[in-house]
Amino acid sequence: MNSIITGKNIVKIFGKAGEQAKVLNGVNIEIAKGEFVAIMGPSGSGKSTLLFALSGMDEITSGSVKFGDTEICKLSENELADVRRTKMGFVFQQPTMLKNLNLLDNIILPTVHKGKKDIVKLTQRAKNLMKKTGILGLENRDIMEVSGGQLQRTGICRSLMNEPDILFADEPTGALNSKSAEEIMELLVDINKEGTAILLVTHDAKVAARADRVLFMKDGNIVSEFLLQKLSGRDMEVREKKVLVGMAAVGI
Repeated sequence: MNSIITGKNIVKIFGKAGEQAKVLNGVNIEIAKGEFVAIMGPSGSGKSTLLFALSGMDEITSGSVKFGDTEICKLSENELADVRRTKMGFVFQQPTMLKNLNLLDNIILPTVHKGKKDIVKLTQRAKNLMKKTGILGLENRDIMEVSGGQLQRTGICRSLMNEPDILFADEPTGALNSKSAEEIMELLVDINKEGTAILLVTHDAKVAARADRVLFMKDGNIVSEFLLQKLSGRDMEVREKKVLVGMAAVGI
């Protein structure tokens, strides 16, 4: 496997001595370049904690996390921030936007370090992404003047500004209605087809059914996985049923 993310024996413990909780219990995981992987599991199983650990957003207690050939646990805070900003993208259930900026400026924000000389080029890239995601024309809208689905699309545009190698998504459709959720997943599938790897945490079988591979977590470890890429991409009912079987097996 040509891996983009490799985690070995990942342990994450929260709390101080006497009041500790082991949330990740020696997790091993490997994500290939260009792969679309979904993580599912009961509440408290460690899904989001694993995503944060693999992306370097949270420091692990022990083990190893590699991004390509780089051991991210050994990077300085500035080095790790550079990797996250230039090589990784992030989409969350509730996009965090600056209220004093319009949609276009919120999208461009992660790239401001590149300087004023590139502002025309960056603005054009942002508009191209807005067109691709169906929100071109809303550039000057305030974040309070758009729907939840449009705001999520804005977050996806922002996450793609630096052309990341991998997109980390934590319940990206959790706050959306079914129509908006389906549209967001269509966007993520298209992004993945263009070569961007995706690691997504979800509780929704329909969302997970879009992935190539579904990992099921329980009690801080990966207990099973289903491969879906060999199934017909158009036969979503079959894919969803396969995911539901896996969910039932781990008590979701």
